[in-house]
Amino acid sequence: MRNCLVISVLWLGLVGIPNAHAQQLEEPLVDSVRSALQAAIANATPPEPIFTNTASRLAYLRWLTATSEKLAKRMPNVAMRHEFLQTVWYESKRAGLDVAMVLGLIQVESGFRKHVISYAGARGFMQIMPFWTRVIGDSDASKLFHMQTNLRFGNVILRHYLDIEKGDVFMALGRYNGSRGRATYPNAVLAAQKFWEFEDPGAPPVVEALQTVSPSAAEDVRKPPVQQPAVAAQNADS
Repeated sequence: MRNCLVISVLWLGLVGIPNAHAQQLEEPLVDSVRSALQAAIANATPPEPIFTNTASRLAYLRWLTATSEKLAKRMPNVAMRHEFLQTVWYESKRAGLDVAMVLGLIQVESGFRKHVISYAGARGFMQIMPFWTRVIGDSDASKLFHMQTNLRFGNVILRHYLDIEKGDVFMALGRYNGSRGRATYPNAVLAAQKFWEFEDPGAPPVVEALQTVSPSAAEDVRKPPVQQPAVAAQNADS
């Protein structure tokens, strides 16, 4: 019964949400923000993970293996699946975003379909509105069907919205979808995110990891976030 409920929630994330596909609204940008976004998009660094030590590389490979298995039914081709996940991992880390949340957003937005177009005209995996290519790109909206370009735009835009919302995930997700302040879409993404979360069996216990930082830093790690998305959702609904 519990499994059926989980499947229902994830299915809702794909097809049962009104206005599920992104409909980012074009907003005026100050020159400094526009320049920063243009620079973030223009950087053509290939999505090759770089690791400072063997432990980090092994942790990444464990994540890749586990997540690839989860994605296999939606993306059967192994080589394509690994390239996609490597790019998602690279672009989300580059933007300072949670990889599982980005995968949850892609699930809700496109169902991991590369060439999908919404009724509003949003395109690709992360459902990018074409106006973004004019605002911070080269005005070639056809490039939004290129995997890395689409994922680059999506992660940069979501990072931009998080910055605008001062780190409030709930409000940033709503802004990404064009439904800021309403709970349906952010809650769907956060529910889908849970499926993509990865608990690394090879990671050291939290206590051991905290021994490598100062007592004050360890205390900061243990502090809960100021505001959880669920709380924000309740506030938005009230």
